Amino acid sequence: MTSRRTSIVILTALAAAATGLAPAAEARSGTAYYVDCAQGDDSASGTSAAAAWRTVGKASGHVLGPGDRLLLKRGTSCTGVLAPKGAGAAGAPVRIDAYGDKGAAKPRIEAQGARAALHLVNTEQWEIRNLDLSNTGPATTTERRAGLYVQLTDYGTADHFVVDGADVHDVNGADFKDPDPSGGILFVVQGSAKPTRFADVRVEDSTVRHVDRTGIGVMSTWDGPGKFSTGVRFQRNKAYDVGGDGIVVHETSKARVEHNHVDGFNMRSAGYNAGVWAWESEDALYQYNEVTGGHGTRDSMAYDIDGGNVRNTYRYNYSHDNEGGFLLVCNGEGKVSDGNRIHDNISVNDRNTTSPYAVISVVCGAATDTQVYRNTVVTDRADTALVANNGPTGVTFRDNVFVGAATGPGSPIKDTVSTYEGNLYWHTAQPRDPKAVNADPLFVSAAPAKPGDVRLKDGSPARGAGTAVEDGTAYDYFGNPIPDPPNIGADQSS
Repeated sequence: MTSRRTSIVILTALAAAATGLAPAAEARSGTAYYVDCAQGDDSASGTSAAAAWRTVGKASGHVLGPGDRLLLKRGTSCTGVLAPKGAGAAGAPVRIDAYGDKGAAKPRIEAQGARAALHLVNTEQWEIRNLDLSNTGPATTTERRAGLYVQLTDYGTADHFVVDGADVHDVNGADFKDPDPSGGILFVVQGSAKPTRFADVRVEDSTVRHVDRTGIGVMSTWDGPGKFSTGVRFQRNKAYDVGGDGIVVHETSKARVEHNHVDGFNMRSAGYNAGVWAWESEDALYQYNEVTGGHGTRDSMAYDIDGGNVRNTYRYNYSHDNEGGFLLVCNGEGKVSDGNRIHDNISVNDRNTTSPYAVISVVCGAATDTQVYRNTVVTDRADTALVANNGPTGVTFRDNVFVGAATGPGSPIKDTVSTYEGNLYWHTAQPRDPKAVNADPLFVSAAPAKPGDVRLKDGSPARGAGTAVEDGTAYDYFGNPIPDPPNIGADQSS
């Protein structure tokens, strides 16, 4: 007997045949092509593991289409540039991935100083997984280099890119910053003749290590209508020993940067850098990120509200042991930064000993409606200010815990311009704050070194002393429900 499910499948197939449309599964199947840089043969067909091509140069000369797969053999190492041609389609992207023994190393491509190890130009609908990319050439001060580089020039909207499980390392490009930097994993818009942007870009579960200059980023030279890239998601990535910026989004709308770990940024750059930040972006959300090991004492903070950022939010982030501090608020000249929120974050033992900087630095031009609240900021350094401001207005600090070094007079707050309301101060000089709480917050550890150390003991004066905020946030950094009234600082346990 034919089942009802089988009948539906048969009827669907007949209907598709009658209308000239292939069934979806058949339309998306594509062709698999294989590359074995150890034992392949460029004169072979490439359409099976037994007939694999030998070089990435051969693969680059083949035009790939919707549903096609380009598979590189695990445990092999290729030299040169993989620059495949063609594009996928909605529901049928081109996929680059590994094949072979899953216990073997990811297939490696070493570009030897070229523009990129994997280079995609004016295309869309690509998914890239499980590759090892490096690009080490002669030392240079002029050559831009990258591991994975997706480049659009006067293209229009390019849809759907996924980078998953990529390991990018040892890229020694020159110290060029945005909008077209050297770096690890880069998505770059160029040109000025046609509005161009990315839509649906996802970089996840990937690692960049010892790369110059930007770890992971999307950026653009387009400055007209339609400039914002959308659907940008950078999640669960790790960036180590990055020459400049760790993770950055430029000209984006509603980007999400979450669950990433940056350890070591601004390691070799002469410019201004941050661990995780945006430029000219609206409604970006940064959460559950950890940034540490930042080097330098200028703009080298873990997190940054910068020029042209509107309604960006940092919450549930952790920052520690950064030379450049926890947070920078810097509205670029001629830009509008408005409605930004920094709340429910933890900073432990960050510092910046160079004036006019501090653990939190308010510099550059005035911002509008920047709210910094329910954060816990503690440092063990008496030679750094907790907050410093060299003139800009528009920032309000509310319901934060500020704890300075236990030695001497503590760590100062050098800010006579911003608004302070209901913060707790310990081992620091209280600024003008009519609702100040001057008391020991009673952390569970007298010498905090990790997030759990700044939880509040029973009887803490921070408990129930805050002011409710209608921002839709229901939980704190630790997952506790936020009571009403809330606690001061990041720990909202009851």
